[in-house]
This record gives sequence, structure tokens and C-alpha cells, in this order.
Amino acid sequence: MIAGVIRRMVLWRGLEEWTAEAARVEIGDDGLRATGTQLGSHRLPYRLDYALDATGPGFATRHLRVAAAGENWRRSIDLLRDETGRWHCNAQQEGEVALAAPGLAAEAAAAGLAAPGFTAEAAAALGPEALDCDLGLCPLTNLMPIRRHALDRARGAHDFTMAWVSVPDLAVHADRQRYEHLAPGRVAFSQPTGFAAELELDDDGLVVHYPQIAERV
Repeated sequence: MIAGVIRRMVLWRGLEEWTAEAARVEIGDDGLRATGTQLGSHRLPYRLDYALDATGPGFATRHLRVAAAGENWRRSIDLLRDETGRWHCNAQQEGEVALAAPGLAAEAAAAGLAAPGFTAEAAAALGPEALDCDLGLCPLTNLMPIRRHALDRARGAHDFTMAWVSVPDLAVHADRQRYEHLAPGRVAFSQPTGFAAELELDDDGLVVHYPQIAERV
């Protein structure tokens, strides 16, 4: 059970990439559950369905299940963070498609299948300090680190390591991110790559506008 639950149905549309997303979300005082569908054309047309359980302490991820499918291919991951903070991933795929292998990047790198730019060393950095998953092009998963530290309401800045799931390939690797409170309902997001954006949030901490990525419908 999630204490003090609020139920939301949220829609987003992509800005620079064509995407459409719908999510049913249950937000509580200390966690959330959500199911959603994302349609996109990043790299190639796809449909993606996900189920998220972030009911660990302080909105920490327990489980993310994602299934992606396109023309003549499909793949899925079950991403789990256990009670010791260790991440586990079961990946499956069917069909031939020019995408990186799904699953943990360290395992893909060992098999010579890692996505360009992602190394086994980067994947190995996905340790107990990584509390959250982050699904590519999905505004929902920004909520967990923001709500954990009340950055939508109170001053502060925090650095995070995320289990980032790229789409539509579903490769999982460590990603460094920083969130900083700017004003009520406004949070700065940045990465070591130089990418930065100012997120506009609603009263529940859900993204209303994410420059270059998505906006609420």
C-alpha cells in the first residue's frame, strides 16, 4: 500500500522527437506506482509499455518492467533493485533489428554488444548508491529524485547516479544527473555531457514542460 495516495492520468507529447505518452500514476507520501505506454520514432518506429514500482524508501525504485516492439521485432527487460541495493536485469529479444542489446550494459559489453559510447566500466558504476531508474524520453521518472528531496518546493541541489534505460533498445547503464531547486515548481536538470534543462512541475512533482523532451497535453 502507498500512504496518502493520489491517482493521476497524465499525457505528454514530444518536442524535438515525435513521441506520445500516457501514464496512470499512483503517488503516495513516500513512493509511486505507474503503468504507461510510449509511442515514438526515435531511431525507428516503436511502441513501449512499462510498469514501475518505486515504493522503496524515499521513492526508490524496486522494479521496472519494460516491453518494446516494432516491425518484426520485440524485446523486454525486467529491472530489479534488491534490498542490498544491487541491480539485476533479465532481458529478452526476438527478431533482427539494428539496435544495441537490451539489458545491463556491463553484460552487453562483455558480449561485444554494448551501445556506442557505453562501457563496462560505466555499467559497473551502477552500485547501491543508484536508487532510481530513468526511462528514456519519459518525463515520469524525473519525479522520484525530485520528490525524495522535495526539490520542487525547497532549496537544495543533489547529484544522482541513475539506472538509465535508453529507448527503444532498452540498454541499461549508469547515468550521472544533477537536480537543483530554482523556485517552487521549477528544477534545473543537468548532466556531465553538458545537457541542461529547466523543468516545470505541477503540484505533485510531475513534469509539465521539459525543454527539448516533452510537454503536458
